[in-house]
Amino acid sequence: MNYRAVETAAEYVARLETGADWRAEIESLADAVDADAAWFTALGAVQDAELWFYDQDECEYYPIEFDEPLEVASCTGNVSWLEDERFAHTHAVLSDPDGDAVAGHLNEATVWAGEVHMRVFEEPLEREYDAVTELDLWL
Repeated sequence: MNYRAVETAAEYVARLETGADWRAEIESLADAVDADAAWFTALGAVQDAELWFYDQDECEYYPIEFDEPLEVASCTGNVSWLEDERFAHTHAVLSDPDGDAVAGHLNEATVWAGEVHMRVFEEPLEREYDAVTELDLWL
């Protein structure tokens, strides 16, 4: 296990803009507040979504697309540097009108309404390629 202590530098709340991309809005917030590392939670609703499922045998992401309104029952993730850009690693649980839920890595979604809480860390975090998982993980 690789770990380190983190100190909180600031906390922010924000409303995501209707019609914008969910993950891009979180990355825009991180840019606006100079968050080089952060943890966030969010909730709301989206008009559509693309979740990704990571196949551990093939080490490949597979998209799952939804072209319908969905509730964002839970969204959590972190911000760190990836290839010289702030990247919001975002996971979400989405539900349909029947209450059936789907979950995964949220690649993109069109915001209907969204609220986010971001806790910014004092020190930056960077992602680096991990040969075992073939993922870009925290150092």
